[in-house]
Amino acid sequence: MSMLTPPGMGGKYRITGDKYPRMRRPPYRRRIITVAIAAVVTLGLAGWGTVQLIDAFDGDSEKETTASRKPGCVPAKKGGPSAPPPRPPLGLKPAQVTVNVYNATPRGGLAKAAAEELKARGFTIGKVGNATADYDKKIPGTGLLLGAPGATKGTFSVLGTQLPGAPAKTDTRTTADVDLILGTTFTTLAPRPAADKALTILANPIRPPAC
Repeated sequence: MSMLTPPGMGGKYRITGDKYPRMRRPPYRRRIITVAIAAVVTLGLAGWGTVQLIDAFDGDSEKETTASRKPGCVPAKKGGPSAPPPRPPLGLKPAQVTVNVYNATPRGGLAKAAAEELKARGFTIGKVGNATADYDKKIPGTGLLLGAPGATKGTFSVLGTQLPGAPAKTDTRTTADVDLILGTTFTTLAPRPAADKALTILANPIRPPAC
């Protein structure tokens, strides 16, 4: 009889062999591990959902802010001024701009007429005549402004008020005069009221309103 057989028991109740019965791990430990993993996953999903909701509300707020802005206003910067400072006045008057007027069209008399009108508007007139071979009948638009690199600092802007849309180009001259070369589609200068208004804006830049 084996030592594992309780006293008084034998026969079919007798325990034989030299191996002890193994005890299984308590089932409650496995249950605790499963619950812990599920809790971690749930918390992670909840955090991710919160972030998504915050981003969504922030996006909607930005859209509402953009939609409510007034046309032409400048949005305020965080920690900065509500609008950029106005540009300094140009300080250059038409009388300080010497203009050479050249006709690059096949129609005669345009350079003289344009020069007289510019003079009436206060500009100083230099040479008047036909364009050189480099530009004659080669200006497809209304005209071209041509001058030294320094003309980009203000002279082109002042003369450009008289012929809006005319491109500007620099050359190697060292003088302060500029050329107005009339192009193929030129008919007349800008209406004087519009040109005068443009000059006023150059002299007194308008500061855009803050949003």
